[in-house]
Amino acid sequence: MTSNGTKQDNEAGQGEAPQNLTDGFHLVIDALKLNDLNTIYTVPGIPITDLGRLAQAAGMRVLSFRHEQHAGYAASVAGYLTKKPGVCLTVSAPGFLNGLTALAHATVNCWPMILISGSSEREIVDLQQGDYEEMDQLAVAKPLCKAAFRVLNAEDIGTGIARAYRAAVSGRPGGVYLDLPAKLFAQVMDAEDGAKSLIKVIDPTPAHIPAPAAVERALDVLKGAKKPLIILGKGAAYAQADEAVRGFVEKSGSPYIAMSMAKGLLPDDHPQYAGAARSLVLKEADVVMLIGARLNWLLSHGKGKQWGEPGSKKFIHIDIDPREMDSNQPIAAPLVGDIESCLNALIDGMGDNWSAPPAEWVEVVRDKSEANVARMAPRLQNNNVPMDFHGALGALRTIIKDRPDTILINEGANTLDFARSIIDMYRPRKRIDVGTWGVMGIGMGSAIAAAVETGNPVLAVEGDSAFGFSGMEIETICRYQLPICVVVFNNSGIYRGTDRNPTGGSDPAPTVFVKDARYDRIIEAFGGVGVNATSPDDLSRAVTQAITSGKPTLVNAVINPEAGTESGRIGNLNPQSVVSKK
Repeated sequence: MTSNGTKQDNEAGQGEAPQNLTDGFHLVIDALKLNDLNTIYTVPGIPITDLGRLAQAAGMRVLSFRHEQHAGYAASVAGYLTKKPGVCLTVSAPGFLNGLTALAHATVNCWPMILISGSSEREIVDLQQGDYEEMDQLAVAKPLCKAAFRVLNAEDIGTGIARAYRAAVSGRPGGVYLDLPAKLFAQVMDAEDGAKSLIKVIDPTPAHIPAPAAVERALDVLKGAKKPLIILGKGAAYAQADEAVRGFVEKSGSPYIAMSMAKGLLPDDHPQYAGAARSLVLKEADVVMLIGARLNWLLSHGKGKQWGEPGSKKFIHIDIDPREMDSNQPIAAPLVGDIESCLNALIDGMGDNWSAPPAEWVEVVRDKSEANVARMAPRLQNNNVPMDFHGALGALRTIIKDRPDTILINEGANTLDFARSIIDMYRPRKRIDVGTWGVMGIGMGSAIAAAVETGNPVLAVEGDSAFGFSGMEIETICRYQLPICVVVFNNSGIYRGTDRNPTGGSDPAPTVFVKDARYDRIIEAFGGVGVNATSPDDLSRAVTQAITSGKPTLVNAVINPEAGTESGRIGNLNPQSVVSKK
């Protein structure tokens, strides 16, 4: 093979020019690079080991993880941050299944991702002859992703990758599976013909312009509102239509709240932000406009006491998929199109004389927000030892305010739920968490992708339970010397570390971990910086130093074992037994 992935056929007959050849390995790499997909998140192994080596040799960045699920989460977050498909490469069967969880997660969250997995040969799989890691991976993947393709011939590799790319990013984005049987990689073809077989995807995400009648209808509903509310979701952050979002929100004059990953589209200290008055605005609003948000469980499906009287609200909903409309509540004004096109059309339709919402509504919301913020302030400024969640998160809140380009990764139960409302964000796409499914274990993969794709410092705030899902990727962070500071909120258990075994036996309760664990020592084993923090002041100093230095750091934040609550703020989803057995 030459440096460009071809080789000379030295056995050509006398008088014949030598033939330049290429193979499946190089065609996959060339097809990815042609489409500006230059980073691969992977775990090496049969049959894709050489693919990773050759990709690195070709100038691609290949990041090798300790578990495919975390490589997949990294790829999904790469897709969210870049609007290009993040690429995860896995081995067959068990490795594929590990990556599949992340692929499904990407699909549910509408993030573009391509899972490429090596697989057993079709003729063996179909006859169930017991091949190494034999599995019909395409059939398994299809129900859990947006699209799935299999490539059997080298000349079709370009088509397969082009279709996967377009499927991942077009319309409502999502995960795509690409099945590459082992024999495909070794297939050889003429290099010139191979180059011609590759496809550069053109305009994969064309603008979806909303219908003028739909725009007019939405403006009519909004114009008639006495108590309007805008809800921004992570779809609005993904769209990277930041100027349009800000322009529309400010021109409307309406109070708005942001779902967790939409925080920072406008800074959380914006005068229209009503996050601190969330209960009030959800209950009292008469018109609710959803921008990149869905009325799913995170918003109680738009139903229940927190939404006020049934039928008391009209909904305006922007979504690129018309099938989303009316999924939980009747949508009075469906607006189908991409977010930027829809918002620009609304801004144009509002003209120069748009009337702001009634001053009384705006003032009530502002007063409630200010009162709640003032009431919370003392709790965020405590320096208790051991720490509670408010004191610890109050310290981190200040750090993010002082360093707004830092990307916050957040997962856990109490750690996640409290952080959503306590830590303000000031820039778009700087907060990444568990997403729609509430998946635990996204932390280290997401942190790695955030650091790799942006170059920004990353602060990963983890519950001790959540950290356990992906903690071994600390070695990956150290190996690549990424500017990531991990803070483990260690309260010695799931929710809290004070539960007891009701039988009095020697086994601990199911929710309890080892007492006084020192998570900081894990990173020291791999050459990183470990710190044990017992107070908010300790925590502030350690995290500030870590972000300033850019060195891989893990801070063991000692939290009072009694500080947590059952299931954080979603305890209603965790049924309790009412049967007492003696």
